Amino acid sequence: MNEKNLKDVIEKQIDNFLYAGEVALELRIKGLKKEIKSDGTPVSNGDLEVNKIITNKILKLTPDLPIVSEETSHNKSTKNLTDFWLVDPIDGTYDYINNLDEFTINAGLILNKKPVAGLIYAPAKKRMFYSYGKDMAYELTDGNLIKLKCDAETKKSTIKFVSYSNKIKPEIEKIYKEIGVKDFVRMKSSLKFCVVASGEFDGYVAEARACEWDIAAGHAILQDAGGIITDFKGNEILYGKENFKNPSIILKRSKNLK
Repeated sequence: MNEKNLKDVIEKQIDNFLYAGEVALELRIKGLKKEIKSDGTPVSNGDLEVNKIITNKILKLTPDLPIVSEETSHNKSTKNLTDFWLVDPIDGTYDYINNLDEFTINAGLILNKKPVAGLIYAPAKKRMFYSYGKDMAYELTDGNLIKLKCDAETKKSTIKFVSYSNKIKPEIEKIYKEIGVKDFVRMKSSLKFCVVASGEFDGYVAEARACEWDIAAGHAILQDAGGIITDFKGNEILYGKENFKNPSIILKRSKNLK
């Protein structure tokens, strides 16, 4: 798939993501039907409806590419996937079902096991992020299109990260000290990737946790905005791993954080 095709495939999904976000919010206003999945995490009818909207559009645009979604079993047992979509219809379901605003709708395109394009929409914040190649990362908010470029230098005294928890584990605290992180703010969902890509924060660190559909779209958007994504040992993160489990992860807005 060349750059022109990637651009076309991504841009044709933007309106669909905006529509899916409207549906998600409308269903929440009406009152969600909630269940607990076998892994102990919550799911709602909103998650499932958004999943249908997103995956149906992807199937029309790229019928030959498998889709791996958090909310379905399709293709999860397939081994050695190299070219495929990773979809998380609602990342941050806790926020979604509890009338909070950091939940997101996500789709990331993987080619040759690497993220090459992504879409993330935060409906309650009305922030739409997407990318389809190097220096081709954007935010669409209130009709304004902003090109994302996040690789400016940060003053050492102001390095600020986002975190999935208010309690920082020792292994993460060690990395914070090595990088020179002075402050952090708790944030849910893949919105963490977006606010680093936009330059609002400088990075994010997490031990091995969650699954590939949680990070694929954000990975693509951040790298296309000029950011850096590795595991704790500095290795490139590839996709299609066994059980689609994530390794440890370090996001940095720039190499020049200290």
